[in-house]
Amino acid sequence: MARFPGVDYLLIDSLFNEQELLVRQAARQFVDERVLALIRDCFREARFPRELIPELARLGFLGANLEGYGCAGMSNVEYGLIMQELERGDSGLRSFVSVQGALVMYPILTYGSEEQKQQWLPRLQSGEAIGCFGLTEPGFGSNPAGMLSTARRDGADWVIHGEKMWITNGSVADVAVVWARTDDGIRGFLVERGTRGFTTSEIHGKLSMRASVTSSLSLNDCRVPESAMLPGAKGLKAALGCLTQARYGIGWGVIGAAMDCYETARSYSVARKQFDGRPIASHQLVQEKLANMITGITTAQLLALQAGRLKDQGKADPAHVSMLKRNNVAMALDCARQSRDLLGANGIVDEYPIMRHMCNLETVKTYEGTDHIHALVIGERVTGVAAYK
Repeated sequence: MARFPGVDYLLIDSLFNEQELLVRQAARQFVDERVLALIRDCFREARFPRELIPELARLGFLGANLEGYGCAGMSNVEYGLIMQELERGDSGLRSFVSVQGALVMYPILTYGSEEQKQQWLPRLQSGEAIGCFGLTEPGFGSNPAGMLSTARRDGADWVIHGEKMWITNGSVADVAVVWARTDDGIRGFLVERGTRGFTTSEIHGKLSMRASVTSSLSLNDCRVPESAMLPGAKGLKAALGCLTQARYGIGWGVIGAAMDCYETARSYSVARKQFDGRPIASHQLVQEKLANMITGITTAQLLALQAGRLKDQGKADPAHVSMLKRNNVAMALDCARQSRDLLGANGIVDEYPIMRHMCNLETVKTYEGTDHIHALVIGERVTGVAAYK
């Protein structure tokens, strides 16, 4: 398997320190040696490569930017570089790691009791346990405040009733972070696999994220003890805080997908000959597309790096992450489409990764905040006026 050469038009590697480059190299080598050998078949078969979970854990990639309980305690820039390389392999693999760390381990670490942290974080970090995040509902995606799921007290227990939809890892998860409406507002609960009244169903027929498990969750008078509630997770703000962590990882991850599409198209255009035996890279319209792609990738790299530095300094806020996610996903999808165009008919076959990335990115553009919602977050930030309703 050929080694990925990287994409660095503006010498951005000079802005990373030695440790950051070492982390990226470890992730890059893992993708080159382990992921690329099997991901095409996984996508064809709609199968998540569970066999990679122990290796992801040994490399410290699960909850990489969290502290304690066995977590690697990496910086947010290092974590971002991991996400970039994993999504160069496939969005589904990055999504698994992102959900495990940002949407399951993060809320337990941030909002959980010490007992909950001790029970779950070491197991989630080691890959012994898998988690999922249950917020989106069949009728409420971009408007989570409209959720219909409820949790009511019954003696010393809570009884949860509701449906969750489009849940990554749902059918394979050992624990679900479930959000429900109570008399005291929206709260988070840890619901374990096997809990009576809690069932999952995998969603089939996907043409995107095929190497990822996507599920629905059903909670039918699901009874959990008081100790299952995340004591610090009060209100929708807590759930949205988790999504900010995950969106940050997406903003980095999609750069990897764009890099893979760009490098595939660049190398193909140099080798492919057309019209008088000349490589198509010699044609002006081809060079214009490559110039557009490399400019977009470079802009996204700088945006991600600045967001990461701000996050490590405690200065990043959700509106910064909205710009990162919105801009970089749009850029990556555009790169995939231009790359497919340059490969012509070859661009639609899975000998090349472009259509796989393109299909995946259509989902990434939508989940964890659509392009439109992030535009409104940015709009509110620059005007001071909310326009959500």
